Amino acid sequence: MSEKIERIKTLILGSGPAGYTAAIYAARADLKPIMYTGMEPGGQLTTTTEVDNFPGYPEGIDGPTMMVQLQQQAERFGTEVRIGMATSVDFSDEIGGIHKVTIDDAKVVEAETVIISTGATAKYLGIPSEQRLRGGGVSACAVCDGFFYKGQDVAIVGGGDTAAEEASYLANICRKVTMLVRKDHMRASKAMQHRVNSLENIELRYNSEVDEVLGEQVVEGLRIVNNQTGEKDEIAITGFFVAIGHKPNTDIFVGQLEMDDTGYLITHGKSTKTSKPGVFASGDVQDKEYRQAVTAAGTGCMAALDAERYLATIEAPEEVS
Repeated sequence: MSEKIERIKTLILGSGPAGYTAAIYAARADLKPIMYTGMEPGGQLTTTTEVDNFPGYPEGIDGPTMMVQLQQQAERFGTEVRIGMATSVDFSDEIGGIHKVTIDDAKVVEAETVIISTGATAKYLGIPSEQRLRGGGVSACAVCDGFFYKGQDVAIVGGGDTAAEEASYLANICRKVTMLVRKDHMRASKAMQHRVNSLENIELRYNSEVDEVLGEQVVEGLRIVNNQTGEKDEIAITGFFVAIGHKPNTDIFVGQLEMDDTGYLITHGKSTKTSKPGVFASGDVQDKEYRQAVTAAGTGCMAALDAERYLATIEAPEEVS
């Protein structure tokens, strides 16, 4: 490991909407932020073809372009954006303590404040055709992309509350929703099951798994297999939504920060404060409810403001009585 150690005011980990918004606010507050992009520069939006629901883009914008513009805005105010990934952390327990973050197993950055915006990764089925058609009709966010399939036939896979909620959302805008549940029952709450069952244009198929997503350039259908009988059949659809969960990118923070039983970082009250003073979390790494670009950006703003206020308290001279 390199012996070079760098000391900075504010370190931002992750480069999605939360990280870049935090960077914009931190830079404007003269916190001289340095950002490391992580393994997916730009975050999940770089895999999204069109973003129609982010304020300020009346004609919509494609995800990669939006992230480039956010980076340019952050750099305009002085953020230094670096390619690299945090591989280990040693956060201080003390107010005013220095937090140590190792980048790419090679360089140690010492920071007075750290803003974690490492996001969460959507879980996919892992079928080659599914991966090939991501952005071509395969999506892990019905609220983000469902609008593009208004009046069309779509399918969704999953049996939990998220799947039930997204199926209900799709049923309001799509002609028909085929919901595929791997087991012979749903894991969703009774209330969510009642909502799904009450919607006439949702067809529930139990003991069903996806054998292949059909289509060359865009989704044209699904081949479904019954995992009890082995029987296969095909349905014609234009959109396929995967709702089997997300995994927050928090592995390196295990044992360092408080997190829930699924790995999401816990923030205190209405703030972005984590269990360590001077460490803040924003975006999907701490939000498993909304997971939208605009809400991630909002918490990025909050994290930068929280960091600025924290630094002000530890840098303020002691009052003389």
